[in-house]
Formats: sequence, structure tokens, C-alpha cells
Amino acid sequence: MKSKIRIGGSDHSKGSADNYAMNTKAAVGQTASTIVPTTVFPILFAISIVHLLNDTMQSTVSALFPILKAELNLTYSQIGMIALAMNLTASVLQPLIGRYADIRPMPSILPIGVCFTLAGVVSLALAPNYATILLAVIAIGVGSAIFHPESSRVAYLAAGSRRGLAQSIFQVGGNIGSSLGPIMTAVIFVHLGQFGVIWFAFAAFAAIAIQVYVARWYSDQRLLPRHTAKPRGSAGGKASGLTQRQVLWAVIILVFLVISKNVYMASITSYYTFYLINDYGVTVSHAQWFLFAFLAAAAAGTFLGGPMTDRFGRRNIIWFSILGTAPFSILLPYANLFWTGVLAVLAGFILSSAFSIIVVYAQELMPGKIGLVSGLFFGLAFGVGGLGSALLGWIADATDIAFIMKVCAFLPLLGILAVLLPKDERLREQQ
Repeated sequence: MKSKIRIGGSDHSKGSADNYAMNTKAAVGQTASTIVPTTVFPILFAISIVHLLNDTMQSTVSALFPILKAELNLTYSQIGMIALAMNLTASVLQPLIGRYADIRPMPSILPIGVCFTLAGVVSLALAPNYATILLAVIAIGVGSAIFHPESSRVAYLAAGSRRGLAQSIFQVGGNIGSSLGPIMTAVIFVHLGQFGVIWFAFAAFAAIAIQVYVARWYSDQRLLPRHTAKPRGSAGGKASGLTQRQVLWAVIILVFLVISKNVYMASITSYYTFYLINDYGVTVSHAQWFLFAFLAAAAAGTFLGGPMTDRFGRRNIIWFSILGTAPFSILLPYANLFWTGVLAVLAGFILSSAFSIIVVYAQELMPGKIGLVSGLFFGLAFGVGGLGSALLGWIADATDIAFIMKVCAFLPLLGILAVLLPKDERLREQQ
């Protein structure tokens, strides 16, 4: 007769106990192997380059705003609706794609996403009217919706123990790509007009080739199914040391922080050039260089944000990044042309260090849901940016651009909410 061993209040045979021990050991090993043990920099740089190319193509939309407004006699409201159409498409689709990928990872979808962007770029270059432009930017939005959740998952997989750095490497490519938009306006679109966008089809082809390489690496990882497993220590749906209520409130706070950041960013990326043209009398090309300085500073802030959070902690840098922008954003509308540019650079540098950290914080807050978290926050960023652009466009038509700059300047004050986030010690209990 087999001896009985009592485990967790239940009677099991010795054979059952052995199976239990083996399964437990396997489960622990599986959880421990859900991340590549070392940081895979070639993959991180590859997806960062694709992010650069993707967001360069995406930034052609906002870069064309002054050209489209003049050539097609668009209103500020219509300019806002173009941004809304692209960003809302990406916002709605990204969480859905991310959640599905948590259940069934899709390496092959990486190059497919860029194909949608390619179709949008070609359509944008040839669009004869406002309605066609809307369809073109929707295609670009679909491409971004496919690209971001799965690429963010690749960054997580390739991060090793340096998640902040990995997410920053991934996102800095996007920031650099976005910063190239103003240069494209000054150097290309002012001279070639709308059709100049067609040249960015070559960027799409390059991005597709790189994504094929990344997708092969992604497919080779035997970790793919294991990312859908319940987090270690889960029981009855409870994931960790933080209660579900605490997790929910932390996510709500992060959402408000993303809203404050991205509405302010939308006010700059969509309307800062118009503000400089109207209030300071600069040319379109001159104004674009100011916007480039802001976006380049944002790219630098994004890159430095990750290593800083690995060193100084997630919550501390989130708090500093958003609230620390407020003094510069509030002063910006009241400065002369030179100091407006300086303040914009400082605001862009400090503010943009936040987003990569927010994504990493949320991924660690909700382990096992990397795709959903990435899709939710990238989608939220796109959606808030699009809605913000549309709403600000309507307000600008009713008032003026200077009013927009003054009102949005107070949004970074919402960064004070970061002090309500769980401390990093509690966050580590999630893992």
C-alpha cells in the first residue's frame, strides 16, 4: 500500500507527490525562462530602426499639414480630423491586437503591418482630396496598430534584465522618426509638395525587410506560448502582492499621466508651427526647424529615460518627467522667439522620458499581459493624441492658436498624480 503524504491540506499518494514536485519545478523553470537571459542588442536595434522608419512615414502626415492647409484650403478642424482618423484607428486596434497576441503570438504579422503603412504612404502622396487623405491616414494607422504591440513584446523578450533600457532603445527610434517630420517639410515638402511623400515608400520596403529578420528571431524563441501563462504565485485570479483594486488604481493613474503627456505633445506637434508663424511671423521652413528641435530633444529624453529608471526607479522618474515639464511649458507662451525655442527643447526633453517608463511600469504591474499592456498604452497614446489634435483644432478655429498654447501648458501639472503610484518595492512583488 502506498504511503500517504499530506500536501496543502490534501492527501496524495507518493506517486502523486512526485508528480506534483516535478510539475512545480517545471512551472518555476518555465516562469524563469520567459525572458531571454541576456540583452539581445541586435534585435533591439533592429526593431528600433523599424520604429524609426515607421514613425518617419507616420510623421509625414503632420509634416504635410501646412502644405495641405494651403493647397486644399483646409480648416484647423479638418487638420485635427486628419490626425484623429489616423490616431483613433491605431488607438482602437492596438489593444485588440495586443490581447490576441498574448493568447497567440504572431511573429509573421510584423512585416504585414509595414505593408499597410506602405499602402497609406503611396495613397497619401497621390490623394486628390480631403476624403482620400482620410483613407490614406487610416491605412497608416492600421500599420502602426499592428507594429507597436508585437514590436514592444519583442523588446520585452530581448531585454534580459534591462527592461528600461530595452524599451528606451525601442522607443527612441520612433521619437527620432517623428522628429524628422519638420525637416521633411522644410527640405522636401515645401519644394515638392504633397507628392514628395512617395519617396518614403523606399523606407517602407527597408522596414519590411528588417521585420522579416526580426520575425524569424521571434519565431525561434521557444518562449512564445509561455508568455500567456498565469503569473507566478497566481491563485484564484490574484496575481501578486498588490490587490486587484491597487492594480486598477495604478493603471488609472498611468492613464491620466499618458493623457496629460500626449495632449500636450499633440498641441506642439500639430499647432506649434502655426503658433510660431502667426505670433512671431516666421516662415513655414523656419518654424519647422523649431519643431524639429523640440522633437529631437524628445528623442534624447526617451533614450535617457530607460537607463535612468533602471538606476533611480520607475515611479521617481515618471513623477519627475511629467511634473518637471510644467515650469517650462507654462513659461513658453510668454517668452520671445529665442526663449520659446529653448523652453520647448527643455519641455520636450524632460516630458518624453516618461512614456517608455510608463509602459515598463505597466508591464510589470500586469505580468503575463505584455501584448495587452503595450497595445493599451500605445493605443491610448495614439488615441489621446488624435482626439487632442481634433479638439484643439476646433478650439483654435473658435479662438486662436496662442490660446491653445497657454491652456495646454498646464497639463503637465497632472504629473503630481505619480506620487500615488505603488513604490518600486511593491512593483517588484508583481514579478
